[in-house]
Amino acid sequence: METSDNAIEPKSTPGTPTGSAPAELTGIAAQDWATASADPKYRAAVVDLLGALAYGELAAFERLAEDAKLAPTLDDKAELAKMASAEFHHFERLRDRLGEIDADPTGAMDPFATALDDFHRQTAPSDWLEGLVKAYVGDSIASDFYREVAARLDSDTRGLVLAVLDDTGHGNFAVEKVRAAIEAEPRVGGRLALWARRLMGEALSQAQRVVADRDALSTMLVGGVADGFDLAEVGRMFSRITEAHTKRMAALGLAA
Repeated sequence: METSDNAIEPKSTPGTPTGSAPAELTGIAAQDWATASADPKYRAAVVDLLGALAYGELAAFERLAEDAKLAPTLDDKAELAKMASAEFHHFERLRDRLGEIDADPTGAMDPFATALDDFHRQTAPSDWLEGLVKAYVGDSIASDFYREVAARLDSDTRGLVLAVLDDTGHGNFAVEKVRAAIEAEPRVGGRLALWARRLMGEALSQAQRVVADRDALSTMLVGGVADGFDLAEVGRMFSRITEAHTKRMAALGLAA
């Protein structure tokens, strides 16, 4: 799910990492699924990636539906319900795609359930504003990570991944509500800034854990399966994600 504020942070060109200039596609990125999936290691990496994304979208649907209970007005509840519906539609697309490539959707999602559930348990918001910041900041960090990976995928898988990371409208909605709350009560900003920093640390730790636990995904990131990644590039990738986080904090009116 992409939740960035488009007025603050333009979306990346499809097929390029966050913040990178468009580049000519080479290797696997220039192939379609039928060609690229002939490599069993690449196929395993894609199944892992789609499984992680699918469970993430399902968890986002559940969380937004739960957060709607904290909404102060009926209009806010309706807005979150609409976003939750979009997340579930994304989940369905990923689940269906796993079936199309002869992968068991439940089996593909299972390895990622514990890590994602732990993240959401450790970062459960205590109020409406914390929930909005989590959706805007936390989910956007995950989206940036998957967008970086998508740049190394075959054209069919890349198109699907970028589509399910598309904006559900939560970004602008969260920015508007959080800024208004800080304007009404400035001291709220300090609390939310601390909360957003915690989310950043937890989200990066969770992403690293997911990759480290799955050989196919880690191989994709450091080379071997995907083209162009090495350990130094992984470091630059996380630096780009951190820079995007700083921009989002500024959009919210919070200090990074």
